[in-house]
Amino acid sequence: MIEKLFESTMWKARLFVLLAVIFGLIGSSILFIVASIDIYEVLKYTLDVYLNGVHPEDFHEAIVSKIIGAVDLYLIAVVMLIFAFGIYELFISKIDVAEDTSNGANILNISSLDQLKDKIAKVIVMVLIVSFFQKVLHTSYNGALEMLYFALSIGLLAVGLFFLGKVGKH
Repeated sequence: MIEKLFESTMWKARLFVLLAVIFGLIGSSILFIVASIDIYEVLKYTLDVYLNGVHPEDFHEAIVSKIIGAVDLYLIAVVMLIFAFGIYELFISKIDVAEDTSNGANILNISSLDQLKDKIAKVIVMVLIVSFFQKVLHTSYNGALEMLYFALSIGLLAVGLFFLGKVGKH
């Protein structure tokens, strides 16, 4: 009897995971909203520049940098969303609505902790690549050696993405 009570309590304790799911969804929603507001601000800035005929020297770099920053936030929001869905499906229950409407092609369908980890890792790598690209926009190069380092870093990112695409495919 004590064993059954303990196991029942332990099984119900998995519901604490709902806190991570709820706050993961809230965090994801906040990031989607903030990124969307950032894009809206870029739109306002761009319209202001073109309608007033003012063209700042670093206009294109500023626009690209702000949009890449928003993309970065969107990607982090996706990580939070994948995390929330994955944790829910692993510890609480399958999401019936997703299974009914996806025809088996549900990107958020998680069946193991390793699969969740792989999906999150891939998106995090994309976040890092986008962040790298944003930093590169604001870097000045003072010689051939620095350009070589830049080219090598892009090459290594490409190789990393190639192998990341091979993960999980047999």
